[in-house]
Amino acid sequence: MELREGQVAVVTGAASGIGLALVRRFAAQGLKVVLADVEEGALEKAAASLREDGATVHARVVDVGSREQVFALADEAYETFGAVHVLCNNAGVGSGAEGRMWEHEPNDWKWAFEVNVWGVFHGIQAFVPRMIAGGEPGHVVNTSSGDGGIAPLPTASVYAVTKAAVVTMTESLYAHLKAEGARVGASVLFPGPHMLRTGLWESHRNRPDRYAKSRPRKSPYRSLDQWEAAMKDAGQEAEFTPVEQVADFVAEGIGAGRFWLLPESEHSDRQIRARSRSMLERADPAYLESFILD
Repeated sequence: MELREGQVAVVTGAASGIGLALVRRFAAQGLKVVLADVEEGALEKAAASLREDGATVHARVVDVGSREQVFALADEAYETFGAVHVLCNNAGVGSGAEGRMWEHEPNDWKWAFEVNVWGVFHGIQAFVPRMIAGGEPGHVVNTSSGDGGIAPLPTASVYAVTKAAVVTMTESLYAHLKAEGARVGASVLFPGPHMLRTGLWESHRNRPDRYAKSRPRKSPYRSLDQWEAAMKDAGQEAEFTPVEQVADFVAEGIGAGRFWLLPESEHSDRQIRARSRSMLERADPAYLESFILD
């Protein structure tokens, strides 16, 4: 799909991180942008900044875990701009779970699934039928993670499981769009290849009361800055991928019609090969043993 001036892009989780980089990238190419985020203050700031740069912007506070709110977003996007050409289901959270997975609180799973999995599905149901009916070229990008889609990360099992679900959901979406003969494509995004400076590390700031933890954490939440400092103390230098680079990669991938938005990386390729080899050989997943679980 060719990205052109005047088209409309909808991005969830758009007030910061990858989401904000995506809307900036689309706006720079002349697209009208619809920003959705659960954080009202950050959303207003992002929208104001984009408008100052000359972008055509519509913003709405949305909890993607709510089907009603996502459908209201779709109604508003179509009422405002008349069409949607690009949908980026990007909103996501970390669960904040601790310990072994059998020790995790049910609410850690419920919250992460509501945002990371149901949020993507709500976006698909609210927008894709209208995008198909519009008859114009379109594209859907669902944000996954190497932690779930390339090699599951045992130390973040809740998050990894939700992101693995996004991969399979997007594969299913791709197959259904092809069967329908739709002019709408689909891609699954694996941001990277290195760490990213996003608000995912502070996901707990937006955790709703209905999914509150039933017991205090054994250790405080660790910010990205604290993690980076700990890496330096251990004599290691953390590598980061700029979110702007991810946005460029997505825009290029949409233009090329690529399904796997997976940056080239020796590390990722090694994990993919190890996992595939384990499956083909019906062997134990030795590639998981390198992760420190304590």
